[in-house]
Amino acid sequence: MKKLLFAMIVAGAILTSCSPKGGTNPLLEEWNTPFGIPPFEKIKIEHFMPAFVEAMNQHKAEIDAIVNNVEAPTFENTIVAYDNAGALLDKISPVFSHISGTDSNADVIALEKELSPLRSRHFNEISLNQGLFERVKVVYNMKDSLGLNDEQMRLLNEMYKGFVRSGADLPEDKKAELKKINEEISVLQLQFGQNLLAETGSYKLVIENESDLAGLSEALKTAAYNRGQKDSSTAGKWVFGLDNPSIMPFLQQAENRELRKEILDAYLNRCNNNNEFDNKEVIKKLIDLRLQRAKIMGFDNFAQYQLETRMAKNIDNVYNLLNQLWTPALASAKRELSDMSAIAKEDGLKGNLEAADWRFYFEKAMAKKFDLSDSQLRPYFKLENVRDGIFYVANQLFGITFTQLNNLPMPHAESTVYECKDADGSHLGILYMDMFARPGAKRGGAWCSGFRSQTYKNGERVAPLVLIVGNFTRPNGDEPALLSTDEVETYFHEFGHALASLLKNVNYYGVGGMTRDFVELPSQIMEHWAFEPQVLKEYAKHYQTGEVIPQELIDKIVNAGKYGQGFATTEYLAASLLDMDYHILNEIPANLDVNAFENKVLSERGLISQIPPRYRSTYFSHTFGGGYTAGYYSYIWAEVLDSDAYQAFVETGDIFNKEVANKLRKEILERAGQDEAMTLYVNFRGKEPGIEPLLKNRGLK
Repeated sequence: MKKLLFAMIVAGAILTSCSPKGGTNPLLEEWNTPFGIPPFEKIKIEHFMPAFVEAMNQHKAEIDAIVNNVEAPTFENTIVAYDNAGALLDKISPVFSHISGTDSNADVIALEKELSPLRSRHFNEISLNQGLFERVKVVYNMKDSLGLNDEQMRLLNEMYKGFVRSGADLPEDKKAELKKINEEISVLQLQFGQNLLAETGSYKLVIENESDLAGLSEALKTAAYNRGQKDSSTAGKWVFGLDNPSIMPFLQQAENRELRKEILDAYLNRCNNNNEFDNKEVIKKLIDLRLQRAKIMGFDNFAQYQLETRMAKNIDNVYNLLNQLWTPALASAKRELSDMSAIAKEDGLKGNLEAADWRFYFEKAMAKKFDLSDSQLRPYFKLENVRDGIFYVANQLFGITFTQLNNLPMPHAESTVYECKDADGSHLGILYMDMFARPGAKRGGAWCSGFRSQTYKNGERVAPLVLIVGNFTRPNGDEPALLSTDEVETYFHEFGHALASLLKNVNYYGVGGMTRDFVELPSQIMEHWAFEPQVLKEYAKHYQTGEVIPQELIDKIVNAGKYGQGFATTEYLAASLLDMDYHILNEIPANLDVNAFENKVLSERGLISQIPPRYRSTYFSHTFGGGYTAGYYSYIWAEVLDSDAYQAFVETGDIFNKEVANKLRKEILERAGQDEAMTLYVNFRGKEPGIEPLLKNRGLK
């Protein structure tokens, strides 16, 4: 009955702004909240279905009005009208996406499954609407006579290109085939992500004997004990999970080798256990459907289709970069392995090191070579201090400030919220942060999203509502959240994305985004400031004494800065190559074995057994959950850019050089997608980037 009712609503038989149980639906009301923030505390899961229905109906009506307009197509009545269409859908979709990513449960999962094909169908009908495309084409064909400015011309070109790449120029039978494929891909990508969330959240390594905790810090033991108290079956025991704040320090510290193997094996085999959450068949179907989509569009493979609109442009350029880095990275990793093997031999370990030994003996190697360990640094990386350090860097670069606000609607009880103001005191936007792991409810990793994008409406700037999400180490009893160096770097990274959103200054939604292999430049350049001595002295303060990090520790950080890059680069490149290798296939074997394919493409390149790819196929959500499909290479591609861009500061002798910072803001951060990515970069730097700064930063040269 529910699905029948939904079908009737979508068909337009029922239109309502009421919630299913009567009363009003906050998603369909005006948000008379400070800064237009969603009224999170009023929104319930049952509000989303009727809200999406109404939003899709409104969007369809707006598209119909464009198509049926009796006036000749113009830039305003077609291009701008289309760019502004779907405002209600754009308003409510981020709220639901946030809940599904950070506070999922059975009801959310069920609604996702029901909405996914319907939303896919809705957008397919728009992107393949022949009447709409014909009007866009008319404007496109007379673009040179319209007197458009550069941003308007970019919007028109990208919009036309988007319709063509979506299949609007295809014959009707191919459009029908493409719609079906798109819907299936949407469902499968959702299934992949839901399987991964379930498999990651359900695993528990339960330790009953305290002797098995040898080597673990008191903070980690306390966190595991508290985790065990949440379930009567594990009360009084220590529980570790597959979320990073739990498994990574366990692998670094635990002396019990068998337990390290056990938890790492569970981590590496997520969704690869031949159960209801297994993703191998999902992957096979996905890569086959993506290939079918590419061939319908006239491409040999899906990677070719994806890369057409990115900075890389073609497959050869991606592999040239990855292969150029693979050899020195693998050689560096083997040197690190040799260091660790010698230490392991001294410890009495017989045989070769295995994957579960790497992080454990890397910590020992760091201590031996540099007298440095994670436990020495964490006390100086209190989360709030790191946040203040990030705000300090932003202020020094751009003059902007962040002020924590209270009594505002909050997307989650653990969130914090800040107002960002420009140097002249004008409002730039709102920044939310939700930084702690919630296994089983919040998906893994860290990301930056938001609830509203920057644009202009009636000549007035619409300020963005931005969100940073993390899965960081939680406070533990009286001890605050103390971050690892990886978490510190991730914090700076995601804040770089937030800065790009806050400083963006475009007039149209259609030019508000960067290409996938350019979008990581703003985030990755921020990482360069994280461990600069000048910056560390501002924020790295001991959580108990307030003592600024001593110069001795700073010197150790600097000296050890490139150690470990062999492992980090190799595991990253392995995943990037795996992603590309799946999507350059011109034919998909009927009997494709996902594990065998993965093993073959990596073993043939000489990947050592001690280093698994950062993401194995069955939990590689960047590519199989969508978003970075044939695009995981983007991080290293952008690192060529960010390493070169940071040199623009270093060359002046001032890492906060105001002239360079202003140019970075004006030519890249504010402009987003207003021009080709390389054009924007050259406008900033005065030249195309070289690979030398990246090799130097990673110690690969």
